[in-house]
Amino acid sequence: MLTPHTPSEHLLALARQVLDIEADALRALSDRLDGGFVDAVHLILACKGRVVVSGMGKSGHIGGKIAATLASTGTPAFFMHPGEASHGDLGMIAHDDVVLALSNSGESNEIVSIVPLIKRRGAKLIAMTGNPNSTLAREADAHLNAAVDKEACPLKLAPTASTTAALALGDALAMALLDARGFSADDFARTHPGGTLGRRLLVHVSDVMHAGEALPRVDRDATLKAALFEMTKKGLGMTAVVDAAGRVVGLFTDGDLRRALEHALDLQQAKIADLMTSNPKTIRADELAVAAVEKMDTLKINGLLVVDADNTLVGALNMHDLLKAGVV
Repeated sequence: MLTPHTPSEHLLALARQVLDIEADALRALSDRLDGGFVDAVHLILACKGRVVVSGMGKSGHIGGKIAATLASTGTPAFFMHPGEASHGDLGMIAHDDVVLALSNSGESNEIVSIVPLIKRRGAKLIAMTGNPNSTLAREADAHLNAAVDKEACPLKLAPTASTTAALALGDALAMALLDARGFSADDFARTHPGGTLGRRLLVHVSDVMHAGEALPRVDRDATLKAALFEMTKKGLGMTAVVDAAGRVVGLFTDGDLRRALEHALDLQQAKIADLMTSNPKTIRADELAVAAVEKMDTLKINGLLVVDADNTLVGALNMHDLLKAGVV
């Protein structure tokens, strides 16, 4: 029995035992995958409606997560509580839907009692249980066997390994569907527009760069004084240097200025072409903003010029712009 004075070694040994039992359960689950999994994938791929996930108790909590994972990876899905189903929520299920019902025993009253009603509505049924001979498994159009040899609970009572197995099997189902649908990173970003993942996958350089009148630029024959005025006015700590056609030939930054001031200079007469960094690193406007972050990190720089296919200047950005956009 654990007490507030239980030795740390015992606590760690128990924790490792739980993890080992659950890891063994997942390995066994992987080895046991069969045609039932393939049938379930095909049923969902052929579904013209949505996947309605349902489960009671701990299975319900796992079902809610599975529904959320499916919905965010290209398979429209939602969770329906089985206790509410017989009080009106069965109206959520349509003829073109697929119901994914979770029950470790396969005999949960709340689930089994609505199976005839699900079938009457014409929806297909996928059962995820730990008992292939259960009522729910026998009545299903496809069965996902999530059986485990034992629970990780020391009392052998609390759902632990069984819920982990069901969760992992739900992930496997979602990922198989994602792959079969050709669901891409861009598709994923569109279902997560408000989070960090969405910003990293949806924000392009063109969305955050400075352009037009906000873009610092001087001609290659400009003086250092003119370049400093342009840098001060635009506030990016740098200015592009371009030729007569607007193509980038150089970059002048605060760092270049500090290095230049180490030598005696005539600010009125010094030419920017003599002090600039020639052939600076650039990026295209249609690239992801996260690519700009990676390039800046790799090169140890704080800003980039944005050019088109002809190396014509179209924009500029610095790390502050990327931080402000939430990409970093």
